[in-house]
Amino acid sequence: MAIQEAKNIFGIKNLELLANQVVEGFITGLHKSPFHGFSVEFAEHRLYNKGESIKHIDWKLYGKTDKLFVKRYEEETNLRCHLIIDNSASMHYPLQKKHSLENLNKIGFSVIASAALLEILKRQRDAYGLSIYAEENEYYAPAKGSERHRRMLLNNLGKILESQSHKKTKTYTALHEIADKIHRRSMIFLFTDMFQADKEESALFEALRHLKYNKHEVILFHTYDGKHELDFDFDNTPKRFIDVETGEHINLYADTVKENYKKSVSTYFNELKMKCMQYKIDYVPVDINDGFEQILTTYLISRKRFL
Repeated sequence: MAIQEAKNIFGIKNLELLANQVVEGFITGLHKSPFHGFSVEFAEHRLYNKGESIKHIDWKLYGKTDKLFVKRYEEETNLRCHLIIDNSASMHYPLQKKHSLENLNKIGFSVIASAALLEILKRQRDAYGLSIYAEENEYYAPAKGSERHRRMLLNNLGKILESQSHKKTKTYTALHEIADKIHRRSMIFLFTDMFQADKEESALFEALRHLKYNKHEVILFHTYDGKHELDFDFDNTPKRFIDVETGEHINLYADTVKENYKKSVSTYFNELKMKCMQYKIDYVPVDINDGFEQILTTYLISRKRFL
């Protein structure tokens, strides 16, 4: 039943609708925020540059604005962007039978955020690619700017939520393989909850450095459920906590470990932030309960810096 509900909610048309809803809300919010000054061309035009051909000038728009704009076409790509999504078992926490914008787990949040980025990239006439991984790379598509390509990526994003993943995380292996495939300088967005064995953390940052070595702009969206994974907000009754990737478990009362747990997680987040600063990787902690504005704002800021 849960699989069928996921299909009904996240079919390509519905995912596209949700992405549009997120982007339109974001654009509306820009006019009420400190980012109002951003020059964001969501229309399919760019300013005319003196000396170039007048063949593609939009004269109707000139009549309305008294400014010269040139119609933009698919080949006029300003930016190449690659989205990478961790599809391991821990990303499917908390388990959801039915997703909506108000009821998401980490993978659902990452899927809709990625779909919204695809929508905004489309409007900017940029190119977009996608990678999905867990224990190994499950899907890879290079960056292109066509509508057909975008719809193919949306279709593969929707497939992520058709079943519960039970796979472990091998982010470092996946990133090395992806870095070898992306040859042209790109902006790379990585959605992951950063759950991996301690001994693999150094390997993960070596993989991130591999991407930086190729002169890509790397943005790490550290995706987490703030209520449970950061604040450890559980009622104080006996519970079994299970690692969904290893099967290891422990029985305890939440209040007995809450204080020490929160200190440990806070330390871990700070260490991640410092490590990313060291390697000049943009570290963006993202609570899935806080909406998508931070994702799209980060894109705007990074895009302005990248071009």
